[in-house]
Amino acid sequence: MAEVIRMPKMSDTMEEGVIASWQVKEGDKISSGDVLAEVETDKATMDLEAFEEGVLLHIGIKEGEAVPVDGVIAIVGEEGEDISDLLKELSDGGSSNSEESEDEDTSSEGDESTSDTDDEDIDTSDIDAELVLMPKMSDTMEEGVIASWQVEEGAEVSSGDILAEVETDKATMELESYNDGVLLYIGKKEGEAVPVDDVIAIIGDKDADWKKLLKAHEAKKNGGGESKKPESKVEKKEKSSSSSDAPSSSSSSSSDKSSNSNSDDRIKVSPLAKKIAEDKGIDLSEVKGSGDNGRIVKRDVEDFKPKAKSKPEEKKSSSDKQQDTGYKIPSVVGEESYDEKNISQMRKTIAKRLSESKFTAPHFYLTMEINMDKAIEARKSMNDMSPVKISFNDMVIKAVAAALRQHPNVNVSWLGDKMRINHHINIGMAVAVEEGLLVPVIRFADNKSLAHIASETKELGNKAKNKELQPKDWEGSTFTVSNLGMFGIEEFTAIINPPDACILAVGGIKQTAIVKDGELAVGNVMKVTLSCDHRAVDGAVGSAFLQTLKNLLEDPVRILI
Repeated sequence: MAEVIRMPKMSDTMEEGVIASWQVKEGDKISSGDVLAEVETDKATMDLEAFEEGVLLHIGIKEGEAVPVDGVIAIVGEEGEDISDLLKELSDGGSSNSEESEDEDTSSEGDESTSDTDDEDIDTSDIDAELVLMPKMSDTMEEGVIASWQVEEGAEVSSGDILAEVETDKATMELESYNDGVLLYIGKKEGEAVPVDDVIAIIGDKDADWKKLLKAHEAKKNGGGESKKPESKVEKKEKSSSSSDAPSSSSSSSSDKSSNSNSDDRIKVSPLAKKIAEDKGIDLSEVKGSGDNGRIVKRDVEDFKPKAKSKPEEKKSSSDKQQDTGYKIPSVVGEESYDEKNISQMRKTIAKRLSESKFTAPHFYLTMEINMDKAIEARKSMNDMSPVKISFNDMVIKAVAAALRQHPNVNVSWLGDKMRINHHINIGMAVAVEEGLLVPVIRFADNKSLAHIASETKELGNKAKNKELQPKDWEGSTFTVSNLGMFGIEEFTAIINPPDACILAVGGIKQTAIVKDGELAVGNVMKVTLSCDHRAVDGAVGSAFLQTLKNLLEDPVRILI
């Protein structure tokens, strides 16, 4: 019997995943444990394994497309099995019985669910820990049994480590960790059954208040969680209906589609091909269809080359214009075109986090010029002896770390109802990659030498560009540096990377006229702009920090002390 493969929830914050690449194709035989596809989540790119054995009968999502959690990805069954009824059922929104039963359950709860949702939510934004929930490892799975734990409470785990073996209704599978940290809590003992989406364990910082996190999850589950289910069902139906309607520009196009299939007097064309033809101004009567029964499809319109036959009309219009203006206007043949691409998970996360930062945190900006003459000389001297090449960015990071040690009120994190003053200094380094922006972290930067920082920045930069960063590489920054000087940018402002309270925007070094000892001279000047969250950092505090940073870079020997 055919089984549906759905998008699993690979992390506690995951809402959807993007199929980065398929490792199999329709018609391939697969076994339990085979990697079907690579899935890009909001945190990392993970392998999606098969929990069924059989033939891959249907792939429902193309590479690059986003799939909500529990959305249909593929169908596995026996070779030659007819899945038309299953596909129809899925396109209609799945099993209506289960939806009706859920609707009845929620309606019977009545005022209870309403009153529960009125309770105040527990704020867990300041808790550095993640819940590990029982994933839905097969379409029919309702619960899993912990066959054995591979780690103990208090043990450190990394992304990809095996936490436990889980016995499902079909097989015993390995449960991987998607987070780095300490296993703070094990919720189920070996041999106990766990319903799908129930808490199995908690992973995070060793000092995290995991009990509060667990309490918030239970409150959400027992209170507002159920009242939101019907709403999510409606959203799924709307998504499925909108996706099925997306190729059609209007209801008339769908009626044209049905009439095309039932009548030979009209041109048989798919709705998407018809829309593309309208946008490009292509006469469909001139296009030869390659689909079933001569039906025109998307590729026919895209490959179509129109015949040049509009010259008489162009001449006429040109002559008319010549009579009006006295000038013969040349005819320009052009075609409006554009490309659309799906937004990557990384870009979605960047958009969400920076929008929240910009419109939530009251930003203010402090700009200062720094004379880099001595820094240039010092860097040249350092590179004559350093085992690794030191860049100006490395010197800025070291100077920032030293300045933060003197100004701890800048090295803070805003957590909503409280402010954290960090005693450690972890500098986030903004790195541009093809899909957007990543911020790997140089930890304890104030305790590292310039050569150490230079080596680490190069390693993290290469990892970022090769998509090899792990969560431990980008989590835990207390201050961020964004440098665009290498692109010739003289000055810019940066958006704060929450929960940090400040970010430093670094411009390029430029030769300019400066006043030195009462006389004009040529100097090398670099502009820096400090963006501050006014809820946590005041103008005087930020200004004092910049003054210290200026003194350190204008006399780099101080950095080494």
